[in-house]
Amino acid sequence: MIALRDRRPFSLDLKLDDLDAYLPQRYENPLEIRLLAVDPRYRNTTVLLDLMLRCVDLAKSRAYDIGLISGTTRQLKLYERLGFRPFGPLVGTSDAMFQPMYLTWEALEKRVGDLLLRRSRAQQTGNFLPGPVALSKSVRKAVTRDPISHRSVEFEALYGRVKMRLKSLTGAEDVAVLQGSGTLANDVISAQLSLLGSHGLVLANGEFGERLVDHAERFELDFNVYRVDWGKAFNFAKLDRLIAADRVSWLWAVHCETSTGGLNDIVALKCLSKRHGFKLCMDCVSSIGAVEVDLIGVHLASGANGKALGALPGLCFVFTGSLIPTQHRLPRYLDISLYLAGVPFTMSSNLFAALESALDQAGNERYQRIAGAARRFREQMAEGGLEIVGDTSVASPHVMTIALPKNIDSSALARELADRGLLVAYASDYLHQRNWIQVCLMSEFTTSSLDRLAWELTNRIQDSRAAEGQPAA
Repeated sequence: MIALRDRRPFSLDLKLDDLDAYLPQRYENPLEIRLLAVDPRYRNTTVLLDLMLRCVDLAKSRAYDIGLISGTTRQLKLYERLGFRPFGPLVGTSDAMFQPMYLTWEALEKRVGDLLLRRSRAQQTGNFLPGPVALSKSVRKAVTRDPISHRSVEFEALYGRVKMRLKSLTGAEDVAVLQGSGTLANDVISAQLSLLGSHGLVLANGEFGERLVDHAERFELDFNVYRVDWGKAFNFAKLDRLIAADRVSWLWAVHCETSTGGLNDIVALKCLSKRHGFKLCMDCVSSIGAVEVDLIGVHLASGANGKALGALPGLCFVFTGSLIPTQHRLPRYLDISLYLAGVPFTMSSNLFAALESALDQAGNERYQRIAGAARRFREQMAEGGLEIVGDTSVASPHVMTIALPKNIDSSALARELADRGLLVAYASDYLHQRNWIQVCLMSEFTTSSLDRLAWELTNRIQDSRAAEGQPAA
C-alpha cells in the first residue's frame, strides 16, 4: 500500500519548522507520500517500482511537481537509487528514525527512464475492448496523411477501392459508406424499412437485439418481436411457424449479439428468407472483420469500421443486395441511394485511408487466429471456474462475456486489470447491471497478453474463493 496527501499540514510540517525553506524554490505543488508497506513475500519483486510508477502517473495527471517522504533510515540507499534526496535533520524517535527526503518526477524518470518506457509499451498490448480498438502501425500511418478533398479524383478512387474491398469481403452486391457510427447504419436500415409499409419481425436475444426493437419503434414500423433469453439460441422451428403465421415481409436480427457473445445463425436465417420470401436485414456491426460474413441473399446489413476491422471509429456501412431507388421522402443523410451513387457529402479522407489499410488484415487467416485464441481462452476460463455467458452452441469466437461472482465487483476488477495494462469492457449499463465483464478479440492482440489476462482472472477468482473458505476450482 501507499498513501498520497496533497493537503497541508503534511506530517513533515508538524516535525520540521518551515518545511518549505528546505525545498527547491521552483517547485510549488508538493505531494506527501506516506505509509509505504509491501508484504515481505513480494519485496524482491517489482511491486515497489509499480507503486512508485503509479504515484508518478497520478502526480503528473494532477500537476504535482515534487514528492516528500519520511524515509526509514534502514532503506536510505533504496530511496536514493530511486532519486530521492535527503534534506533537513532526522525526525522520529530513537526507536524509529526517519530522514525527510524529496523526489522530483524528472529525477525519477532519469533514474528509471528506460524501464518506464519498456513497461509503458508492454502495458499497451492488452486491448480487449469491443472498441475503440488498438490500431496497427499501418493504420496509424494512414490516419496522419494530409487530408484531401472529398470532391477530388483521388478521393473518388479511394472511395471506390474501399467499397470494392468491402463487397469482396462480404459478397454483398453493393455497399454505402457513411460517416457515423453503426447506430447511423441501423437508422438507415430503419428508414428503408419504413418505405415498405409492410409487416415485419425483429429478433432479440440480447442488448443489441433490443436496440433494433428501439430503432424500429422510433420509425413507427409495423412489426412484432420474437424474444428469447439473453445468450440463448433462437428456436428456428418455432421461428419458421411464426413467420408463416404472421405473414412477415421483412425480418431484422443481429448477427453477433455483442452483449452476450452469441453468434446468431445467419445461414439458417437466409434459408428461412428464401423459403418464405421475406427481406432479411442483419446488424453485422460487431462481426465483420472477426468472422466470415456472407451477405449473399441479405437485403440490408449494417457494419462499422471501429470494431473488428481494426480502424478508427467514424465510418459505417450499409450493405445491400437490391437496387435502392432514390427516396425523396427520407432525410438526405438517411437516403442510402445517394451514397450508392457516389460521394454525396463531406467525408474524411483520413478515415477512408485508415479503413483501406485495416482491410489489408481482414480475411481467413485472421478469422482462424481469433478462433484458435478464443478456444484456448475459454478452456482457461473453464479450468479457472469462471462462467462465460451464453449458449456454447452459438458462441462467437471473438466476444466472451464473463459473469463474475457476487463478491467480486466488475467495475473494480476491470479497473485493477486496466492498471495492469489489460483493458476489458465493463462500463456499459447492461454489463454493469449484471456484474459482467467482456473480453473481445477485435484488436490486434498477442497470445502472451491474452494468457496474462486469463492468469489474472483465474487468480482473482481463486483468491475470492479462498477468502470465503470455498474450495478452488
